[in-house]
Amino acid sequence: MKILLVAVNAKYIHSNLAVYYLKEYAKQYSNHIQLAEYTINHFPDEILKGIYKEQADVIAFSCYIWNIDLVIRVVNELRKVQPNAKIWFGGPEVSFDSEERLKQLKAVDGIILGEGEQTFLELMDYYIGRKGRLDQIAGIAFKASAEMQDGLGVEMNAQGENAITITGQRAPIPLDAIPFPYENMEAFRNKIIYYESSRGCPFSCSYCLSSIDKRVRLRSLDLVKRELGIFLANEVKQVKFVDRTFNCNKHHAMGIWQFIKEHDNQVTNFHFEISADLLDEEQLAFLQTLRPGQVQFEIGVQSTNPETVAAIHRKMDFEKISQNVRRIQQGHNIHQHLDLIAGLPLEDYETFLKSFNDVYALRPDQLQLGFLKVLKGSFMEEDSVRHKIVYQDHAPYEVLMTDRLTFGEILKLKGICEMVEVYYNSGQFTYSIRYLEHFFISAAHMYLELSSYYEHKGLDKLSHTRLRRYEILLDFFMETMVEWKDTGEKREYIAAFKEILLLDLYLRENMKSRPSYAHDPLDYSTSREIIDSNDLDKRQAHVELFTYDVLETSENGKPIKKDLLLVFDYRHRDPLNKAARLLLLDRE
Repeated sequence: MKILLVAVNAKYIHSNLAVYYLKEYAKQYSNHIQLAEYTINHFPDEILKGIYKEQADVIAFSCYIWNIDLVIRVVNELRKVQPNAKIWFGGPEVSFDSEERLKQLKAVDGIILGEGEQTFLELMDYYIGRKGRLDQIAGIAFKASAEMQDGLGVEMNAQGENAITITGQRAPIPLDAIPFPYENMEAFRNKIIYYESSRGCPFSCSYCLSSIDKRVRLRSLDLVKRELGIFLANEVKQVKFVDRTFNCNKHHAMGIWQFIKEHDNQVTNFHFEISADLLDEEQLAFLQTLRPGQVQFEIGVQSTNPETVAAIHRKMDFEKISQNVRRIQQGHNIHQHLDLIAGLPLEDYETFLKSFNDVYALRPDQLQLGFLKVLKGSFMEEDSVRHKIVYQDHAPYEVLMTDRLTFGEILKLKGICEMVEVYYNSGQFTYSIRYLEHFFISAAHMYLELSSYYEHKGLDKLSHTRLRRYEILLDFFMETMVEWKDTGEKREYIAAFKEILLLDLYLRENMKSRPSYAHDPLDYSTSREIIDSNDLDKRQAHVELFTYDVLETSENGKPIKKDLLLVFDYRHRDPLNKAARLLLLDRE
């Protein structure tokens, strides 16, 4: 008997924690169980070919909103070429509408509901160990016809279809009972490591499946420390905690943070999803002692509209979040990623733009603008009728419109989202974007205008190099923003902006050739003399003379004439944004 666990990940660098958990929990049958990982970038035929060649007797798929359509497409063809294989689904995408799924998917024999470790082990007892009956396994839904030969003897229903059996709900297991899935670290070389130190969430956000299980279960600190020690010893580049609210238990969070500080290997980065308003003074002070780049935070704000926050059953103190985000920024050692969700109840176009501007004003390292997904089994699925939330029929079930937000407005917000990804989240246009903000009533309107410019010029339909993005930003500035009648003033603003673009460009890359809009460089001998006198590596340094103050501008954006001699040192980069270290020299 051969069992194949199949994962279809979003990217190659990702790994699927769920399938590794299942195999490790059913370790007594490990000789029979194999794993197959693909990505959503694989063609369906490639995945089908790989699975078919394994000739497994039981094939189980891990299902999520990002892969379900591809998985279904593969499985429908797989059933044709392997008619006798048992095909099972599991995962959050199929756990809450299992009966309907099994009715729709003729190729699927059964579904594991919710947490799967113990259920999968008992399923292996049934298939490999020949123990018990399917209907005695808690936490599954299955088509009885697929197992009639094994003695279930379920009759046809009135429609001539075999009955679907859903067994009782399974009680959650202690987290310490789940074995560590990363004993063979070599298999995860150059991949993000996903790690779980808790399950459940104490909050009740209506859009989130984690709110269904409010019982937070913690993995014991001694066990967590031992396992994190393995990652540190192997110098894993990034460990991403999948805990829904990592810091909901202060003792647990502080124990882990203190451990990674004491055992820092100067390499590993740890990612945590936190509620920033739960942080107290002790935690904030401690966090500032961590190595720059050792930790990064993802902080869900979602909306700053009080009515919306109440409507989604969320507990969030935005004033406290703002204070704590700014406090963390003072240490300049932790990357902060803040999230917003468009399409939530009671949020219209203008209030969402206000939410955007409120969060943008905090200057997070990244601002993620997402769109509501109405997940199967979430409270939002029920609440969507009351708020007239119209969403896609198929995964990812993304919002199309609400009673307060039109589809046209959603499209505008998507345009803002795309521009934020390119010009803010990339970290490549820091000074350029801050300069442009002077000429708009708000940051949201700036990105909206930039998105409209891309559409008007047909630029949104093309792929662009990073250098081209700089040129587009300059064209945007020249065509849509500088409208002064005074030609001399106009030339001054454009000349200053060109230098600011050049600053951003050299901060990120030691360019071999200069862009077309750049002024003449310093002569080679002068640059070499400056580099040598500052004990820098000539291959890892660049000298640039600016005629405007590119680091500071007046409140209204008016350029300030000031000669600046800057040295870009690429040997020493900022651990948070990867920008070259800047040396400001006096011009003699």
